[in-house]
Amino acid sequence: MAQRITEEFVRSIPKTELHVHLDGSLRIPTLIELAKAGKVKLPSYTEDGLRKKVFKDFYKDLPDYLAGFAYTCAVMQNAENVERIAYEMAMDHIEEGVRYVEVRFAPQLHAHENFSMVDVVRAVTKGYERAQKEHNRKKEVKSGEDLPFHFGIIVCALRFFNEFMSPYYASISRVMAYAPRKQIIAAASMELARAAAVMRHEYGLPVVAFDLAGAEAGYPADDHKAAFQYAHSNFIRKTVHAGEAYGPESIFQAITDCYANRLGHGTWLFADDMIRNPAIENPKAYVHNLVEYIASQRICIEVCLTSNLQTLPHMKSIAKHPLRKMLDHNLSISICTDNRLMSNTTVTNEIMLAVKHLNLTPKELRNVVIAGFKRSFFFGDYTEKRAYVRLALNRYDRLEKEFFKQ
Repeated sequence: MAQRITEEFVRSIPKTELHVHLDGSLRIPTLIELAKAGKVKLPSYTEDGLRKKVFKDFYKDLPDYLAGFAYTCAVMQNAENVERIAYEMAMDHIEEGVRYVEVRFAPQLHAHENFSMVDVVRAVTKGYERAQKEHNRKKEVKSGEDLPFHFGIIVCALRFFNEFMSPYYASISRVMAYAPRKQIIAAASMELARAAAVMRHEYGLPVVAFDLAGAEAGYPADDHKAAFQYAHSNFIRKTVHAGEAYGPESIFQAITDCYANRLGHGTWLFADDMIRNPAIENPKAYVHNLVEYIASQRICIEVCLTSNLQTLPHMKSIAKHPLRKMLDHNLSISICTDNRLMSNTTVTNEIMLAVKHLNLTPKELRNVVIAGFKRSFFFGDYTEKRAYVRLALNRYDRLEKEFFKQ
């Protein structure tokens, strides 16, 4: 079998996207149109201008990368806009062969007096369902030649916020005016966990998981332990941004305090030199045991190559990314975009970066792609998920035989 993986092949295979932020994945023309209609001030009202000033190929640091979210969130304050953005995002995924998406966002950033967190999630659901119906009614899907499109929603608690980030956060801060900041943040996470359980179990919305996002350093995951316990007790899966800007201890905390089923990024999993706890006498052994636990429990790591390179400048190049080491340790990996707009990327592009710079082999590619389906938080029963994974496997194997035939 030929060993060269082409972009044509990668685009054709069924793929997943397990780590992608809604507010980081708008189409620029849509952002400009909605900003004009809503009188939202932008640094530029042309695509080229926004690419130069905000949504760049290179960022100086994480705050520079995050600056664009102020503009995207500003146009996501009503149901019509959010539904449109969700629909377009789903269609962009479908166009490049992605057949399963778990879209994540913090509904707290869009909620206000006339637009509740439930309204936000309903709007996203409507947008994705519209794209789903359009794709799934195609004759190729009905004949079994192509995979149906499915999706789930992940709601994100934030490690840190202030009253200026949204009306919702302003109201919580006002009500808890005399509470320590950590207690306010923990209370907001707990309220989101409660809302997630209601949305999933009472309203039937496709909320498949609870996430924790935001700066790791100085904002430990155990501040949110009660919220994750609540999600865990209500049969909601958990994924945690961990090991992106902090070391192995953050990943350990995500697993032990937050019951993480998956890990967002996990970039510094192997960085024993980043361990700060003096009680850990043998950092190398600690990391070894942590890696072995993650591997044996098949805790999937959602890897985002371009995003990591942009927010961690000292990484220097994709070739320095620990994805190769993760693969060599037989970890369960899914390659994702993080933010399609901020990182100007697609799932296809991210996979091709791994092929070109980290020597991803055809066997490894198959494992990574299928892991995305297997480790998904599929909104349906286990029998339905197994059947869907089998469809993906069969489709992948047919295409592999066709593209790699002698």
